[in-house]
Amino acid sequence: MNVLIIGSGGREHAFAWKVSQSPLLSSLFIAPGNPGTASLGTNLPIGVADLEGIVRVIRENQIELVVVGPEEPLVKGVRDFIESQDDLKHVGIVGPGAAGAQLEGSKDFSKKFMHTHGVPTAASETFTKDTIEAGLAYLEKQSLPIVLKADGLAAGKGVIIAQTLAEAQTALSEMLLDSKFGAASDKVVIEQFLRGIELSVFVLTDGENYVVLPEAKDYKRIGENDEGLNTGGMGAVSPVPFATSKFMEVVDQKVIKPTLAGLKKEGISYQGFIFIGLMNHEGEPYVIEYNARMGDPETEVVLPRIESDFLSLLLAAARGTLNEEQIQISEQFAVTTMVVAGGYPEEYRKGDVISGLDQVADALIFQAGTREENGQILTSGGRVIALTATSNTLEKAIQKSQKAAQSVQFEGKNFRRDIGLDILRYKG
Repeated sequence: MNVLIIGSGGREHAFAWKVSQSPLLSSLFIAPGNPGTASLGTNLPIGVADLEGIVRVIRENQIELVVVGPEEPLVKGVRDFIESQDDLKHVGIVGPGAAGAQLEGSKDFSKKFMHTHGVPTAASETFTKDTIEAGLAYLEKQSLPIVLKADGLAAGKGVIIAQTLAEAQTALSEMLLDSKFGAASDKVVIEQFLRGIELSVFVLTDGENYVVLPEAKDYKRIGENDEGLNTGGMGAVSPVPFATSKFMEVVDQKVIKPTLAGLKKEGISYQGFIFIGLMNHEGEPYVIEYNARMGDPETEVVLPRIESDFLSLLLAAARGTLNEEQIQISEQFAVTTMVVAGGYPEEYRKGDVISGLDQVADALIFQAGTREENGQILTSGGRVIALTATSNTLEKAIQKSQKAAQSVQFEGKNFRRDIGLDILRYKG
């Protein structure tokens, strides 16, 4: 079958790598893709939010399955747009419609959804420019630290954890009055801070049935020991030792099942991934956030641990036959280290020549923010290359991933040297 993957990052490179291994695949297309995906299929110069262009290439290339990687086209309704075309009713789509994508596209919607359907989450209130005075007063009554979240999409950077009341009040004013995150912060969710260890759980659903993919822990802060600014993700590890079968059973009963039941109750048809960002708070799972797609860089550690045919799973999700599928998961450890551009996550360098990729012998290379020019691979994004290593031991997987990150060279490169070390020290 002919498959189209929408996106251009490390997540989409990992999708392409895994899908290309399937005997079910005839031709693979990636829009727009990157130099890494070009070796696995055909890159198409179509932007992820170009809905007309996406429909055109589906027709031109007889696409039978569309896999949507990033959040922007989901929130903009790419699924609804494809389904509105009379001649494309046969095309399978992995990714929810705009209604389901609100789980990620609106923090306010997702918090109300969780409260309505009994999904455990931190206490919260939402405020706008018109209710800022109430918001400032609300902050005075909350314990610190306190979390402020832009309601809309902010490329993973719309979250502020304020340590003092003054910091929280300044942040709320900047978000609502100064549009710190643009239209994304027209509403701000103020949320109780939960202490614990974070965990990413990934569910693939066809609207009725679901499979749980390998869990992961990602590292959001730019600096070692989780210090510094938030990023889109500096690395990830899978499996996670505290995600025992007992804990995951609680997650299934208290989080996954109520989430899927809530979607059905609200009349939202949902075929695709649900990323559930959890906090293990005193042994109980609390949902921090939903994403309507796979995470990045978590995808780069999750997919190498899936031993079954990934395309077969995606096809079943699109066709409503996931109950007929079984997922096989490797017991090996996977560690991803993300190499980023100098200056990231603030203003960062672009256009630097990348070398050393041929020196990476013992890890998978997933290109994220790259472009090709005159036969050379150049940096073009903040997060440039994800390097994933697998091994029977976590120690070895960490060592191999870090060695690979050291091999990749470009001006101003940066990476965290402590990915996975906290899990290595975890005693339960």
